[in-house]
Amino acid sequence: MHIDIGEWQVRSHQADDAESLARYANNRNVSRNMRDAFPFPYALDDAREWLKRAMRASPESNFAIASPTEVIGGIGLTFRGDVHRRSAEVGYWLGEPFWGRGIATAALQAVTEYAFAHHDLVRIDAAVFEWNPASARVLEKAGYVFEGRLRESVTKEGQTIDQLLYARIRE
Repeated sequence: MHIDIGEWQVRSHQADDAESLARYANNRNVSRNMRDAFPFPYALDDAREWLKRAMRASPESNFAIASPTEVIGGIGLTFRGDVHRRSAEVGYWLGEPFWGRGIATAALQAVTEYAFAHHDLVRIDAAVFEWNPASARVLEKAGYVFEGRLRESVTKEGQTIDQLLYARIRE
């Protein structure tokens, strides 16, 4: 998969992405907004292991946010099953040097459109930690609608906090 988003792109992961992936993911300001499965510190071996899993997945559901020369972040879908089979969760992160440029919003818009066009989905949602208003703004700018506050629904770094739930429905 490859989608151009201005000077950036959303594309399939490649084995040679490991070095830049580890460089930008190894940042506490990034990891504090991710689930605990996203390690900190984030080592080169973590990047290699992630790439192996992401590149084997079928259907492909995790993508690189990249410049023409390196990975600067990631975005992915978690497809749900059973009665939720037409729904997915989206998650994303971006290396701190690239924050505030609209890259995450463009990537989210592109992956949302891709997911609706290529999968039998009617809903994509995301929950952001209450301390991350920048990520909530990315969702809003990408057309996601605030649906509610999940009170004390996650524990991160010893704190139990709320999540803000956003969703976009296929038109």
